[in-house]
Amino acid sequence: MKKYKYVAININRKKFSGIFLAESEEHLRKQLSDQQLFLLSCKVVSDKSPNPFFSLTGKISIKELTSFCRQLSIMLNSSIEIVNCLEVLKNQPYTQYFKKILSMLYEDVKAGKLMSEAMEKHKKIFPDFFRNMVYVGEMSSSLEKILNNVADYYETEQKTRGKVKSAMVYPITLMIMMVGILAIMLVFVVPTFRNSLSQLNIEMPPLTQAIFVASDFFIENWKMIFLIMVGIWLVFKMYKKTKRGRYFTDMLKIKMPLFKKYQIASVTSKFSRGFGLLLASGMNMVECMEVIKKVLGNKFVEKKFEKAIEDVKKGVKLTTALEKMEIFPVMLIQMVSIGEKTASLEDVLIRSCDYFDEQLQITLNSLTSLLQPALMLVMGVLIGIIFVAVYSPLISIMENLA
Repeated sequence: MKKYKYVAININRKKFSGIFLAESEEHLRKQLSDQQLFLLSCKVVSDKSPNPFFSLTGKISIKELTSFCRQLSIMLNSSIEIVNCLEVLKNQPYTQYFKKILSMLYEDVKAGKLMSEAMEKHKKIFPDFFRNMVYVGEMSSSLEKILNNVADYYETEQKTRGKVKSAMVYPITLMIMMVGILAIMLVFVVPTFRNSLSQLNIEMPPLTQAIFVASDFFIENWKMIFLIMVGIWLVFKMYKKTKRGRYFTDMLKIKMPLFKKYQIASVTSKFSRGFGLLLASGMNMVECMEVIKKVLGNKFVEKKFEKAIEDVKKGVKLTTALEKMEIFPVMLIQMVSIGEKTASLEDVLIRSCDYFDEQLQITLNSLTSLLQPALMLVMGVLIGIIFVAVYSPLISIMENLA
């Protein structure tokens, strides 16, 4: 089937335009004729997702996705047909890129496709978790209820991300201040003291000489140093986007003691909420695991989770499969075990997800409380070294005079 944009008139010469799926122009003409319309012109339009070049990220924000879910759920709950819902939503104050996506969804659904089927063309826009939940909602005739649950899920994720950003503001500010103070010391303070000390004709201690050399090198090569740092950052960002790079960095997040607890808490929170919703929607366990592995947000954990999926397929209990991963905390394993024994796994996970969200917040607070004094200590040590290097010759002179 091709997608045609057409212009037609009826018997009263009133013009109509729109999008229609047809095998050929003749097929389109016949379908319009059945509706008492006469084709004037038509052209094949692209059925691909719009170019994300001007969207910066090529994705839509969680805020937009949440708003879309919530509004669509409310409208469907008011017995408004999904085509009419999309017609209204595509004109809402979203970004231009998302409006284009919604316009394409509207045209596809209007042409007879399921919304989940129409979303398959926009896999980079709509996450796997979202598309699967929409599909289950359409198949079970409970789309409005499932969309409301999905909106709750994304709202929670949005709040969590907001808390992470807020918590990291102070450590990042400290890091920038540390670099700035170090640069000011090397560019302005150290050269001033060097000029003063050079007039005294005294022998400089090794530490002082090393600081003077570092200051000269920084002043002469600051442009090169800046470019090298930017280059390293860009190379790291590009490497991180590769499959191997993402896996390596995610593995470090799990292995490094400072970030390990936070990463595990984050993965656990996403698993408990997302897996509970998927099970409650009516999907079988293996299908739920296939979907949730892409929501965990860590490729290293995802790789281990694939082994757990294979174990469950072979008949191993979910509790045992998760325990073998050696990733999830004991509390989650116990919750899953209780859920399996009482045949109420989805209820147990949904009820316990608030606890895991709280644990994530506690872990985040602990991480930031460790980072702040650590950065302050590093800043103090660096400034202290420069201070000692600059003032030690003066102290030596004063001792000789005494």
